[in-house]
Amino acid sequence: MSATPARVRLMIPEDFEAVVGIDAKILGAPRAEYYKVKFAKIVESSDSLPISLVAEQEDGKVVGFVMGELYMGEYGIFEDQATIDTIGVDPDCHHGGIGRQLIGEFVDHVRRIGVRKISTLVSVDDRNLTKFFGANQFSPSRSINLERTI
Repeated sequence: MSATPARVRLMIPEDFEAVVGIDAKILGAPRAEYYKVKFAKIVESSDSLPISLVAEQEDGKVVGFVMGELYMGEYGIFEDQATIDTIGVDPDCHHGGIGRQLIGEFVDHVRRIGVRKISTLVSVDDRNLTKFFGANQFSPSRSINLERTI
């Protein structure tokens, strides 16, 4: 557990292995293919404004990350919305404030570029994640997520 605040910075392509490693520790299996697609789209692409972040310890070890995207709107009209689609903190560093720090830095970063609303999706069954986001000032939206199983 880390009591010292981590250094938070923009995610770069070289963070790939650390992100995959943290995610694998959380889920019990690596999802390298999933992250290859995500990194290509939101970290390595020049078509998107970088907003994804990592938290690292003093020695440079990445211990957490938050990945998101800006909603660019329709017909080239910028919307003031962003999404958080993936967040992870190394289980060895849980309860050290890194997740809260990542969310705070993410909010500050996107606010500076004009974002006024951040959304995320959480499974109704994931009470830990729902509690985490609630503690970070997220609340249920007025939208309903509809789906169809086929």
